[in-house]
Amino acid sequence: MRMRRKPNLIPRLERCAQVLENSPEALRGSWLDVYGGFAEVHLELGCGKGRFTCDMAEANPRMLFAAVEKVPDALVVAMERACARGLTNVRFLAKDAADLAEYFAPGEVSRIYINFPDPWPKKRQFKRRLTAPSFQKLCWDALKPGGEIWFKTDNAPLFEWSLEQYGLCGWTLREVSRDWRDKVMTDYEAKFREQGVKINRLVAVKDGEFVERKAEEEE
Repeated sequence: MRMRRKPNLIPRLERCAQVLENSPEALRGSWLDVYGGFAEVHLELGCGKGRFTCDMAEANPRMLFAAVEKVPDALVVAMERACARGLTNVRFLAKDAADLAEYFAPGEVSRIYINFPDPWPKKRQFKRRLTAPSFQKLCWDALKPGGEIWFKTDNAPLFEWSLEQYGLCGWTLREVSRDWRDKVMTDYEAKFREQGVKINRLVAVKDGEFVERKAEEEE
């Protein structure tokens, strides 16, 4: 569903410019050096309106949260939320997750959150899923050894497919749940919970070597 365009979008973005990282390429390999005082970099792919990002950042002040969101009408709400709370450990990237390697050096990230991504349900669309092997490789490279992906979705077919793909690509899987309940939620998750929709969740740990898979094996 297309998001309704926000009024006065540009002025609103400009008012929150202090939490927007315009040139993340320049920070590649030096996030914790430039933003001193933080223990780890945590990354969210597709942060939407930022409820989860801001709640996690507020609960974990020693972690630096980088949140990627390419839809401006969602991004502006996330930025306004961070500014309203006075959060100093959040930076937003108005970028595409497909270019992740341009913003983070190998091993620079400790944890990646993927919350309720577009399921891209058609078979020919599988490469666009954020849990597809090609995206997994981007995450694997960005994560330090022992780093984790925390993945949540309400879409059961996507979850089962992703669970299989993570296993085939060499991740160690834990905390696999098909009825996950969490205190820190996205806006979508809160709505789903009110409707009684079950949430699927897993943690994939970078452990060992990544198993490259060819496209024809993914179809």
